[in-house]
Amino acid sequence: MKSVVVTGAYGGMGRAATLALRDAGYRVFALDRSVSDPEDGIIPIRADITSGEDVERAVSLIGEQTDSIYAVLHFAGIYMLDSLVEMNEDAFVRAFDVNVFGAYRINKALLSLLRTGSRIVLTTSELAPLYPLPFTGLYAITKSTLEKYAYSLRMELQLLGISVSVIRPGAVKTDMLGVSTSALDKFCDSTEHYSCNATRFKKIVDSVESRCVAPERVARVALRAIKAKRPKYVYKLNRNPLLLLLGILPKSVQTGIIRIILK
Repeated sequence: MKSVVVTGAYGGMGRAATLALRDAGYRVFALDRSVSDPEDGIIPIRADITSGEDVERAVSLIGEQTDSIYAVLHFAGIYMLDSLVEMNEDAFVRAFDVNVFGAYRINKALLSLLRTGSRIVLTTSELAPLYPLPFTGLYAITKSTLEKYAYSLRMELQLLGISVSVIRPGAVKTDMLGVSTSALDKFCDSTEHYSCNATRFKKIVDSVESRCVAPERVARVALRAIKAKRPKYVYKLNRNPLLLLLGILPKSVQTGIIRIILK
């Protein structure tokens, strides 16, 4: 039985992927800050990926039960919505710590258990290749950074026979949607500089997030990525046509449109 590691394994996408992998015959090491009791084919490991000690302990526990990992799937992440000139430094740093450095820590620590033919799948965002929208800047910046990291990792690990892929989902029906709505409400109430703009922006966000998909769809894409003979670098789903259209316009036009809509 092949073993896989899933981070954020008890969140929406992570849980769906964990169950899909287990049902497909994999043994899943399920990492998260909060875990449930062991299940058939699922081994929970409590770990905070922002803690180097937690990561090392988790990898040590995995190494006691297997000498090889077939795939590592990253679903751990946080959503941040705020003004870049108003958010505090701790929030800025934490977003990078979870969304970027967490994946780096896990992949580095697990390298000794990866073999020729192993796969790494990272979850970025449909925003990753696009220019950030106002107030989603930090989230988009971290996901763009994660995607650059993923591509660089792919270039390097191909030399060891290990593939790296990214999944770019649009809005997914998970608790993160509620978090983003709550964060935007909080921002609209607290911002000192963008009150009118933020209220209008909330309407745009609500419209984008109304077109969401079930986490099981993401899980099926993840399963396809690790089963593929030659995994693609990018797997896309639920792409928002308005964001795609905005993304192909010149930067001056993009900024002009946003200014007209939000000012």
